[in-house]
Amino acid sequence: MKFVQCTPTDVATLQQISRETFYDTFVGTTPEEDMANFLDEAYAEEKLVAELRNPQSTFYFLRNDKEQVVAYLKINVGDAQTEDMGEDTLEVERIYVRKAYQKQGLGKLLMNEAFKQAELKHKTNVWLGVWEHNTNAIAFYEKKGFQKFSEHAFVIGDDTQIDWLMKCAVE
Repeated sequence: MKFVQCTPTDVATLQQISRETFYDTFVGTTPEEDMANFLDEAYAEEKLVAELRNPQSTFYFLRNDKEQVVAYLKINVGDAQTEDMGEDTLEVERIYVRKAYQKQGLGKLLMNEAFKQAELKHKTNVWLGVWEHNTNAIAFYEKKGFQKFSEHAFVIGDDTQIDWLMKCAVE
């Protein structure tokens, strides 16, 4: 497995894995029309290109030995963070593994990369938001040392869900 930093030329692959992994993770939790609209808006090509060009956001693909993209990670610092957490923090905004590659330790690799980047950027904390009913993800984050410190609303169409905000110190 190897990490590859994404560039705007990767937008089609990023769009595909983003839509696929979000859908696979949350299908059945929100009305289908709301899901379709969210996927179209959140992962629109022009929006992803803008995110890829933002110097305070970084995407990484995790590729296997066949060069297939099996997972991806998006981290944010500074003003790119989805909540104002200060200059000493790094946000893990997206951490997704394709369904066929789950339960193989790839989430751990992605999270280790996030913490490596936090150290390189001299950040003291890593934080993220996770849907309150995503018990598998919450258990994974807690095992990595994350603790809930707040929550916020995450809106998909007419469906308002609650995300837990969790953080962990960079050691």
